[in-house]
Amino acid sequence: MRVLAGIAGAALIATLLSEFFVAFMLPRRVRRDPRIARRFNSLLWRPWRALSQRLAPASADTLLGLFGPLALLLELFVWVVGLMLGYGLLEWAVAGGPFDERFLSSSGLFLSASATEGSVGLRVVELLEAATGLGVLFIVIGYMPAVYTGFSRRETAVSQLATRGGSPPAAGTLIHRSAGREHWRELEQDLRAWEEWAAELMETHLSYPLLAFYRSQHVNQNWLAALTAMVDVAAFVKATSADGELEAADVTYRIGRHALADLALQFRLEATPVDRLSDADFDDLFAIVERSSVGTVDRETARRRLDTLRALYEPNAQALADFLALDLPPWFRRENREAASSRARNRPDRDLVG
Repeated sequence: MRVLAGIAGAALIATLLSEFFVAFMLPRRVRRDPRIARRFNSLLWRPWRALSQRLAPASADTLLGLFGPLALLLELFVWVVGLMLGYGLLEWAVAGGPFDERFLSSSGLFLSASATEGSVGLRVVELLEAATGLGVLFIVIGYMPAVYTGFSRRETAVSQLATRGGSPPAAGTLIHRSAGREHWRELEQDLRAWEEWAAELMETHLSYPLLAFYRSQHVNQNWLAALTAMVDVAAFVKATSADGELEAADVTYRIGRHALADLALQFRLEATPVDRLSDADFDDLFAIVERSSVGTVDRETARRRLDTLRALYEPNAQALADFLALDLPPWFRRENREAASSRARNRPDRDLVG
């Protein structure tokens, strides 16, 4: 019996340490997610999300915002208790005696080895236990700043986008803002900045998946809406350009689409068909650039191109929105309709993005 307990304890310790290593130290591939952590988060997240749907929007956002930090702490709790149980089984297999005493003695996981009596085997187990505890503690100390640095950098970009595109950001607002004199060049600069942000977001959220559950400080803002709005703008610029291959828009679109696809795959989500852009909204958007750009294609061609581009990223964005209980941004704000139409009628011809 004690031999079986020792084998079970060693297997439990090896499993939890490998999960801990993958979760906290190894930059993961898209599908290399720790099984215990993933199942634990899934088991907890779905009822948590269902409960939030019964609350008012502000209260629901507050409750959902607690999940990310709480899930991180609970993951650590599960791993620590599991390691204590594993070392308790291993000590009982080596030294015998009442199991409850061995389990309680494994609470020295975060203390130095302090056995004053017992076999050499027991002292070796306690030494390994103490070394494991110190290693886990120092890794967690280094992990937490990385998570919150990634969160802070992400939210800085989300807040900056809100000042330009509204809250939540809309592609129409961003394009309308760029239709003013000399503003197309600013849109190109924004696209290049968004490219870097999308790449950084993809890297941090694949390495630290729990960051996806960390919500923004404002109810109308979220990282998924910001990323989707950026890709919307890039897709629209590509679709309306005469050659369809503007470097800044093309690269931003590609990295944004890549990020949405990888994040959906990270959470094992199936793409969800969605149509976010009505004909009326498209007409309003196209009216903004129709007379502001000498390199614009006709309406039918632009619509066909845009539908093709949207089909490559919108289903993944919608799947993430449904899973994470986040709202996707609108393409066009109704209050901007008159301003957009007036701007399109009165602007001189200008290049869209250099």
